[in-house]
Formats: sequence, structure tokens, C-alpha cells
Amino acid sequence: MLRHLVLAGAALVAFSSAAAQVSLAPPPAGVLSLTMTATIEVTKDVLNVVFTTTREGTDAQAVQSGLKQALDAALAEARKIAKPGQVEVQTGNFALYPRYGNPTPKSNGQPQITGWQGSAELIVQGKDAAAIAALTGRVQTMTIARVGYTLSREAREKVEADATAQAIARWRAKAAQMSQQFGYTGFTVREVSVVTNEPGGGPVPMVMMARAKAMAADESLPTEAGKGEVTATVSGSAQMTR
Repeated sequence: MLRHLVLAGAALVAFSSAAAQVSLAPPPAGVLSLTMTATIEVTKDVLNVVFTTTREGTDAQAVQSGLKQALDAALAEARKIAKPGQVEVQTGNFALYPRYGNPTPKSNGQPQITGWQGSAELIVQGKDAAAIAALTGRVQTMTIARVGYTLSREAREKVEADATAQAIARWRAKAAQMSQQFGYTGFTVREVSVVTNEPGGGPVPMVMMARAKAMAADESLPTEAGKGEVTATVSGSAQMTR
């Protein structure tokens, strides 16, 4: 029994000594933390147009039917220009909800449904901006709610590698420069992370909605693609060496 207690005490002393050594270990020295970015500008190549329409009335079925008819007519026009990889067509939000009036004595103080209101959306997007712009003049049952340009995945990936390479090169150059300024001869990479992103730039509210209602059938929507940016960020730490 005594022998077991002696062994346990020795083990505890050894563990405490090891733990003390670990806790007393000095923090890493000569570690440099850096974050560098690189941004490449590229022309946005996907036009997004969102059409919408609203209906209201006292009969829910009639309101829903009116929305479907407007959407079907717009879809028929949009499908004429649909082309894989160039023009994509899809339906968006389709909603029908009641409108309530003030409570009355007959309703026991509960709000009563006085009518119905609904809305429907059609989304058309793609690289064939000319065809989509021309479509806006032929869709007569819906109005333009939002329009804007975005960057396609292909265009983003095309410059993403270049942006990443530039960010890494800047990170390494900065690490070498800072190491020399701190009196070291070089550095080794400890850990690093690379993140790429494209700032948001989806469809925006269309300020020409009132004009769009009266747009002639042969009148195209004027658009300008503008520029987008692909940014790569490199963050990490370097061990400076003598």
C-alpha cells in the first residue's frame, strides 16, 4: 500500500513539473501577422431584370386568376428568347393575401376581410443583354421592378486566380520587407488563409417604372453594364528567421 502511495506521489510530482514547464514555456518570438489584398476590376456580364404585377379585388379567385394571366402572357414572351447559358427565365414570388377592415359590432370586434391583394414576379437574366433589353418593350402585362448587372461565375473565376496570385505575392513581399526591417534575414510561413469575394451588386430598384408602363413594344430598355471587382485577401503569420 505504501509503495503504491509513493509511486502515485512521484507521478503527481512529475505531472506537476511537466505542466509547470508547459505553462512557463515562452510565447513564440519573431512572429509577424500580415493581411494583404488584391483587387481586379472586370466588366459585369449578366443582366438581371425582375418584372412584377399586382392585382386586387374582393374575390380571391379572381385576383389569383388575374395574376396568373399576366404572368402567363409575360412568360410566353420571355420563353421566346430563352437560351441555355445566354438567357434564363424563371418565375419569382407569387403571393396572395387578404386585406382587413376595421372591426364592427357584427364581427364581435374581430377584423374582417374586405378584399384580396396579390403580386407575381418574373425573373429574366443572362449574358444576352440586347435580347433581354428588347424583351422589356414586349412585356405588356407586367412592369419592371428591378434591374441591374452582376458578374457571372465564369467571369469571376477567370480573374480570381490572378487576384489570388497578386495577393499572395504582396503578402510574401511585405513579409520579407518587414522581416528585414526587424533585423531578420528571412521568414517561413506559419499559417495562412486565402479568401476571395465579389462585392454584392444584384438587381436594384428601377426608377423608370412609371415610364416602363408606357414603353412601346419596340422600345428596348437602355442599360449600361458597369464594372465589378473581384478581391482576394491573404491573412496569416510568418516566422521571421535569423
